Amino acid sequence: MSELSYLESVILGAIQGLTEFLPVSSSAHLALVQGWMGLHPDSLSMHVLDGIVHIGTTIAVFIVFAASFSDYVVRLAAELRGNWQGRRHALRFTLLGAAAVIPTGFIGLTFKRQFERLFGEPYWIGVGLLITGAVLFATAWVPRGRRGWKSFRWWQAAIIGTAQGVAITPGISRSGSTICAATMCGLRRRWAAEFSFFIAIPAILGATALKLREALTEHSDTAIAWGPTFAAGAVSIVVGVFALKLLLSAVRRAKLHYFAWYCWLLGGLVIVGLI
Repeated sequence: MSELSYLESVILGAIQGLTEFLPVSSSAHLALVQGWMGLHPDSLSMHVLDGIVHIGTTIAVFIVFAASFSDYVVRLAAELRGNWQGRRHALRFTLLGAAAVIPTGFIGLTFKRQFERLFGEPYWIGVGLLITGAVLFATAWVPRGRRGWKSFRWWQAAIIGTAQGVAITPGISRSGSTICAATMCGLRRRWAAEFSFFIAIPAILGATALKLREALTEHSDTAIAWGPTFAAGAVSIVVGVFALKLLLSAVRRAKLHYFAWYCWLLGGLVIVGLI
C-alpha cells in the first residue's frame, strides 16, 4: 500500500529527527502530523516508517557520541579481562544502564496496548504535553548536579529508567523525562544527557524491533513504499544530529525549562481542538 509521498516522508523524517531529541515529544508530533496529512497511523506503511526513523535517530546518537562510545567499548573490553587493575568504571556504567533499562522494558511490555490506544486521542496527547512542560519548567529550580558515577546508585538509575518507560505515553518526552530525572537525582548535567541517550539505544531498538515484527506479521501481504520510507530515515539522521547537539547545548546551559512554554502552548491548543 503506497500511501506515502516523498514530500510527506521528508517532513515526517525531519519531525522525528528534531523532536526525538528536543524535549517536546516526538510521538505527539508524529501522531498529530500524520493526522493532519490524512495518513493512517495503524497502517503497515506508517509502522515501518516509524521504525525506520527511530533507527535513524539512534544512528544520530552514535554519530554525536562516537568518541564517548568508542572510549566506553575499549574500556569495557579491557575491564572484562582478568588482568585488569583498578576501578571498573565502564562495567559499573553498564550495570547502571541495565538497572535503568529493566523498568523501562517492564513498563513498555506491560502497558503497551494501553499506551498505544492514547495515540488516537488528541486530548490525552495534549495532556501529556502539559505534563512534559511542567517537568521541564521544574528544572529551573533544580540545583546543579554534582554526582558522578562513583556516587550514583542503582535505584537512582532505576528511577531514570522508570521515567523512560512512562514516556511511552504520547506527549511525554523521553529525552526530557530522563534528563530531568537524572538531574533531579543529582547527576551532573553532562552525565545526565549521556546516560539518557545510552539507555535510549536498547529501549528504542527493542521497541522498534517489536513494532516492526508485529506490523509485518499482521500485514505480510501489504506493499511498502520503501523509497519514501528510507528517505525519511536518512532525513531523520541528518536532522537528528543537529537536534541532539542543540539539546546538549541547552542541557549544559541549564535551559531545558525554555522548552516548557512550547509544550504548554501546543498542548493547550490540542486540548481545546485548535490543532
